[in-house]
Amino acid sequence: MSVKINTLEFENVKRIKAVALTPSKTGLTIIGGDNAQGKTSVLDSIAWALGGDKFKPSAPKREGSVIEPHLKVTLDNGIIVERSGKNSALKVIDSSGNKGGQQLLNTFIESFALDLPKFMNQSSKDKAQTLLKIIGVGDKLYELENKEKNLYDQRTAIGQIGDKKKKYAEEMPVYTDLPNEEISVSELIRQQQDILAKNGENERLRQNKIRLQAERNALNEKVEMLECELARYRDELRTKTEQLDAASKTAAELHDESTAEIEENIRTIEETNAKIRANIDRERAEREAADYREQYEFMTEQIESIRAQKRDLLNGADLPLPGLSVEQGELIYKGQRWDCMSGSEQLIVAASIVRRLNPSCGFVLLDKLEQLDMKTLDDFGRWLDKEGLQAIATRVSKGDECSVIIEDGVSQTKQKEWKAGQF
Repeated sequence: MSVKINTLEFENVKRIKAVALTPSKTGLTIIGGDNAQGKTSVLDSIAWALGGDKFKPSAPKREGSVIEPHLKVTLDNGIIVERSGKNSALKVIDSSGNKGGQQLLNTFIESFALDLPKFMNQSSKDKAQTLLKIIGVGDKLYELENKEKNLYDQRTAIGQIGDKKKKYAEEMPVYTDLPNEEISVSELIRQQQDILAKNGENERLRQNKIRLQAERNALNEKVEMLECELARYRDELRTKTEQLDAASKTAAELHDESTAEIEENIRTIEETNAKIRANIDRERAEREAADYREQYEFMTEQIESIRAQKRDLLNGADLPLPGLSVEQGELIYKGQRWDCMSGSEQLIVAASIVRRLNPSCGFVLLDKLEQLDMKTLDDFGRWLDKEGLQAIATRVSKGDECSVIIEDGVSQTKQKEWKAGQF
């Protein structure tokens, strides 16, 4: 069962002359009054009495007083805590008359409960770390957070590269009716040389025809001049005639091929190859863009898997408040980060976490609630009542919401109890 404060009695502490207070067992007890009247001194006195010397004010004795500070707090577990005298000696006595010390108080007093704003003013990441420490999943969640961040950064880089590759590919020209590989200049030259060699052979055959024809003509002249040698030359003439007929037939069938097309190809080959290279580069860029997109989608699946593990980890944890979570190392409540929560939500979250830090501590102290409107106070008060928590707070006000008024270091004798929903 959590421990709460039954009564308070303080004298000559900071601005306090004499204050006696019986806080509400649950809900809000608001200490009201003007500035510099001793409201905050009440909270400092409670913290000092229960929390020990680390909460002791630098100048604890009221200015102008010759009497040393006296603090007395009665708790609902029967323990009475007193600090008094020049050295502020601590005396802790339980309902059976047994004595104890600060070590006994520390078993059921949570440090943050004595200074809730200290927790609330932490960074969102520090609050999240406190929560994770409470529920015992900090190390595992930290590991998952690191994995998610690393994958997220890698995926972002992959996505950016992929987008650039895709844009680069889309901006590149496309040429049609071209081979898939670059044309070889040496191959075109070889083809040209083959044609020129063939044409040279044709020319040789033509010249052979002309030569044979001249020889035949010469022989005809000899036949006319040398009838006597006719018989001898007839055979030779017949032979030459046959050769001439064969040569004439071959020459008639010969056709010279043009090298103009190959010459044009040689002239334009660099331009053609540039277009082919451009097509190859574009195909390569498109493949690379597709590869990066595939990597991006794979990393997205991994990130979603890690996020699901984080959700399962937190959903299975014993959280101090429904709706609490941790995302990317920050405290989240009902989907909102700390700076987007309402004032009452911040108070509820802080009180819930601090309560879980030490469930035996059933109260929290709050200063400067004048920053909150009446609806926020009412929402917080309702939640305290529902949870059975006790909160002692200060507010620059003398309104009906105040349980007690402090004037010049003295509490008014008449005290009223906060009722949630009355405003």
